[in-house]
Amino acid sequence: MSCASAEVSEMRETYKTVRLTLCRGDLLAVCLVLMAAAALIAGWSMGSGGKAASVQIWQDGIWKGEYDLMQDQEIQISGSYQNTVKIQNGRAAIIDSNCPGQDCVKSGWHEDARQSIVCLPNRLELRLVGTEGEPQVDGVTR
Repeated sequence: MSCASAEVSEMRETYKTVRLTLCRGDLLAVCLVLMAAAALIAGWSMGSGGKAASVQIWQDGIWKGEYDLMQDQEIQISGSYQNTVKIQNGRAAIIDSNCPGQDCVKSGWHEDARQSIVCLPNRLELRLVGTEGEPQVDGVTR
């Protein structure tokens, strides 16, 4: 038997005898990953503020107006770039923009409260808000 074939058969025997063993640290890591996944899923499912009632338009940090999502309309917004906001069937979207990248247009339709649509080049933010009875603060930390 040649030297190379002896090494191969020795490696096969070693491979057969190796067992998968988990130590406490491995189990702890698996538990932490599972808990983090559960927390993310829970946060994602509870993160919706319900259906939005209106959309607020902010440009360069200045409030431009608030529009009812139940009234279908198109709004033209001028700035460094031009944006067209469409409100239809209780939801809102930026349907046209001449900004580079078009991320605001690609974000699509939004209908849940506490969601935002942003056009960074035009410094534009559309904030979907719920009814007036909805609390404005999600939580307080100290």
